[in-house]
Amino acid sequence: MTGTFDGAASCPWTGLRGEAFDFPVGQIRRVAAVEPEVDETKRNLLKLAAVAGVLGVGVGGVVGGTLQYVQPPTIGLSSYPTVQLLDVDGTPLTVDKVEAEYSYLTGDLLLFNYPLRNEPNFLLNLYTGSAGSPLPPGVSSILNAIGPPGSPPPLPPTIVAFSAICQHLGCPAPAISYYPPGTCPKTFGSLTFYIHCSCHGSTYDVTNGASNLTGPAVLPLPQVVLEADPTTGIISAKGMTPSSPPVKGHLNTLQGDYGVGSTSELAKESPVILCSFPSS
Repeated sequence: MTGTFDGAASCPWTGLRGEAFDFPVGQIRRVAAVEPEVDETKRNLLKLAAVAGVLGVGVGGVVGGTLQYVQPPTIGLSSYPTVQLLDVDGTPLTVDKVEAEYSYLTGDLLLFNYPLRNEPNFLLNLYTGSAGSPLPPGVSSILNAIGPPGSPPPLPPTIVAFSAICQHLGCPAPAISYYPPGTCPKTFGSLTFYIHCSCHGSTYDVTNGASNLTGPAVLPLPQVVLEADPTTGIISAKGMTPSSPPVKGHLNTLQGDYGVGSTSELAKESPVILCSFPSS
């Protein structure tokens, strides 16, 4: 090869020799295209909207179900039913049966549920069972009681029913029990029998609508309205007395469980006895 090299004038790259490279010689440099500036606030809002749309479609059923459990449907009855009472053997309970089998001296508790399945009640007959002495000594009348049909009846009304759930903190039978005469030495004037709660000592007068004899309960026991068929003497429960407060633990006596149905059978249970009374 012949020819002459005239130096810098004939070299095509001499014009660049005076420029400094900002990367090492031999390294490939990739130049990215410049992206436009992104509005992060707008992007976040779009993301939130997308997430909310998914939740609204996919989680709506779950949220609805959760609210259903937070606020469960109320169960109960719209009005007081008339429910026929059955004896412990399953036969219809009549006034004659009650007077023949039970008296205010009976130690076993006689319980029936009304108007709801979780509302037990005492059935009491405050008759002595002795001829010529229809009422316990010192008792002249019994509030809201029923007796044998007839006019005039052969005996004064002596059959009553009261809630078997204490009005203090809701202790149910047998923690709250009927105490016949002689169960405890405590008396209230001439009254020697009463309903007493072994949980905290509340005591109720069975001759006077289960009014309070001792605290700490300040409300009487709700009283069941009983009715005897004028022909057969079959006993039914048909409501609560107008002065009755709600059964303890229920917003009202008709709500909190399902109704008992058309009949409710007596069950016998042994009482819990504790002669502990608040000091007056």
